[in-house]
Amino acid sequence: MRCFGWSVVVCGLLCLSTPLAAQCLGDGEVEYVCGPVSPEDLYAIPDSPWVIVSSMIDGGNLYLTDTRDHSSSILFPSPTSSRRSTIDIYRDCPGPVSREFRPHGINLREDSNGIHTLYVVGHGARESVEVFEVDTRGERPTASWVGCVVAPAGVGLNSVAALPGDGFVATNFQRPEGELWEWQPGEGWDRVPGSTTNGPNGVEASSDGAWLYIGGWGTQSLIRISRGRSPVEVESADVGFHIDNVRFAPDGSVLAAGHVGPTADAIFRCLRQGECDGLQSRVARVDPESLVVDPLVEYPSNETFILGTVALEVDDELWIGGIGGSDRILRFQTSSLPR
Repeated sequence: MRCFGWSVVVCGLLCLSTPLAAQCLGDGEVEYVCGPVSPEDLYAIPDSPWVIVSSMIDGGNLYLTDTRDHSSSILFPSPTSSRRSTIDIYRDCPGPVSREFRPHGINLREDSNGIHTLYVVGHGARESVEVFEVDTRGERPTASWVGCVVAPAGVGLNSVAALPGDGFVATNFQRPEGELWEWQPGEGWDRVPGSTTNGPNGVEASSDGAWLYIGGWGTQSLIRISRGRSPVEVESADVGFHIDNVRFAPDGSVLAAGHVGPTADAIFRCLRQGECDGLQSRVARVDPESLVVDPLVEYPSNETFILGTVALEVDDELWIGGIGGSDRILRFQTSSLPR
């Protein structure tokens, strides 16, 4: 697989040519969901048994994983997905998404009517946020592409989070200095004041949009930044690993997931050359107000799971997705994790 190198860091983290083909057997107390290769990001559809999974392998797919039997199928592109006319707020979108759109970070604007808005960072023919409507009212969710927002020139997007209204915020994952960008209909893109940091990766927004939570890959910290107030308030909590994605848990805490090695270069050697000794996937729970950090998982890289990138609470389990050609999602019983 060719790496499209808008960012050396992202290229190193996401590009590995050969998927792993080990049997889908549990590892002690750890069980698996097998199927999607390099399941980089996960998002649980509310009030449903479905989890959306993004994978950039072989042009990229969005998958649906059924939490009842752990089977996975393609959500987009698939025979049940569609490309509708661009809706008005995305009128500057140049046209429908390519089937090889290489989906990366994902986020859902949840709606009580069963039709949600899905935002997907894409790295295919354009650097963009692709927008879908996900209809959950049938037996199985379906996805319809409805528009896109092309990234500002020179910006390499990584993760995205919905904001109140129809806007969203996304990370520009650059080292040593990247930042957050906010997009609003009719206004376009603006840098988020005070958000410059080393390798901003994952991002989530509080429900009222007043706070943004950034996964600091370069700083190995969770960063909380105020939005819409002056002066900007910025605080951080050291977690001891490179945070990739962040997700809210049902109790309102922030799940920070990522990886760590003896050096940052060791992570890239693992992905490029398969030399993964001493590397771990890690997950921590962070209180969104006090920023107190509680470590949850330390899982060594092995031939079946390389580097963790996202953690998600699914019923009574913690699911961890990863990159590097891993063909599975880890499943830990939450009752077995530190409290």
